[in-house]
Amino acid sequence: MSKGLPKRSEDYSLWYNELVKRADLAENSPVRGCMVIKPYGYSIWEKMQAQLDKMFKETGHTNAYFPLFIPKSYLSKEASHVEGFAKECAVVTHYRLKNSEDGKSVVVDPEAKLEEELIVRPTSETVIWSTYKNWIQSYRDLPLLVNQWANVVRWEMRTRLFLRTAEFLWQEGHTAHATKAEAVEETVRMMHVYAEFAEKHMALPVVRGLKSENERFAGAEDTYCIEAMMQDGKALQAGTSHFLGQNFAKAFDVKFATKEGGLDYVWGTSWGVSTRLMGALIMAHSDDNGLVLPPKLAPIQVVIVPIYKSEEELDRISEKAHEIMGALREKGISVHFDHRDTHKPGWKFAEYELKGVPLRIAMGPRDLENNTVELARRDTLTKASVDLGAVDIASYIYTLLDEIQDAIYQKAMNFREEMTTEVNSWEEFQDLIENKGGFLSAHWDGTTETEEKIKELSKATIRCIPIDQKPEGGKCILTGNPSKGRVLFARAY
Repeated sequence: MSKGLPKRSEDYSLWYNELVKRADLAENSPVRGCMVIKPYGYSIWEKMQAQLDKMFKETGHTNAYFPLFIPKSYLSKEASHVEGFAKECAVVTHYRLKNSEDGKSVVVDPEAKLEEELIVRPTSETVIWSTYKNWIQSYRDLPLLVNQWANVVRWEMRTRLFLRTAEFLWQEGHTAHATKAEAVEETVRMMHVYAEFAEKHMALPVVRGLKSENERFAGAEDTYCIEAMMQDGKALQAGTSHFLGQNFAKAFDVKFATKEGGLDYVWGTSWGVSTRLMGALIMAHSDDNGLVLPPKLAPIQVVIVPIYKSEEELDRISEKAHEIMGALREKGISVHFDHRDTHKPGWKFAEYELKGVPLRIAMGPRDLENNTVELARRDTLTKASVDLGAVDIASYIYTLLDEIQDAIYQKAMNFREEMTTEVNSWEEFQDLIENKGGFLSAHWDGTTETEEKIKELSKATIRCIPIDQKPEGGKCILTGNPSKGRVLFARAY
């Protein structure tokens, strides 16, 4: 199955694209720039979605759904917001087709032009804040904590499966608050929720930080983010949380009666993660043999493969396999017994290795005689024989899956630490960004002009200003001007 998979060290981009397709995660669609998420890939997204949804609800949020189409005039109400998305918008101008004159095709009916064009949502702040105007009248209506699971369209010309597609799946939270302090607290809280999900479920260490003004979300006053490091030394923005101030409330006239009897604009936030997390999961952990999935997100955590020559042997193995499966399922472990007779065990081993199944159990006649099974770990590619008489196999595997989850996280953390370098000169910065990559911790003078110049010269951007960064006086690596502290630079997806 994995034979011929390109090596990461030789062509990382080709390796990624081939792995996505060959592991049955996704494929390109007939519509340029869009993708078909295949059942195996979608099952991983479903596990991400389920866990995130649980975490959102535990923090008081509820789900709603808002329209796919947004009147063009709505985007004009918040100037910086429309400027940030104008070049990516898909626009609906007509509402009907008709048969062509020769009857061989359909054409747009010129008589069916919309009075006002509709934008296929690139994000939902405008349509949601226009709705909130009807929902919020008093401080008693606040806070309003709403999340939406949806698809969005941003017309990308250069696309890559999961990482950047014209249409993608995501969630977007939109909240309204009575005070600035509450809105800021919400913004920071959701950044931490994303970080907890990334680290505890994706086994992906992230840096929590604040975006520079230049990298801020269009229409926001502050953007918080989590940044992850991929195996090729490039960073990936894994989630963002935006403090919107009163910008959208003012744009859509969303006011509330305060406790003191006055009238004020509400304070807003928005925050989101997308199927880009699938790309992060693949690029952070996988190897030249295929996917490496953290057990908490693996659709199949354990696969049992029988090794037999006769139907009688298969029957005896199946009986034991079903006993083990029942015990595993009682502990909430997802397990699959692959007794297909269309493929040999070796082929199945390669298939599940490619698909990143964390644990594989092989059982043959000799194992039944010895009351043992062979366990193979996907993360380390190691095998061990386990005596079923000496251990409770379900408890053993439950603990082992936790160990695998922790080991995958620690490996990624060790890599990130190796790829984080403190830099104090422009010459060193240029050398490292070109030859090593990773996060470069360097002083910056705080100006947009310097930030843009560094990007122009090195293709590196400020990924974030880490929230745990200690104040440290220094000199900007490019200009030599005074700096209040270090920021993280990297080339990024």
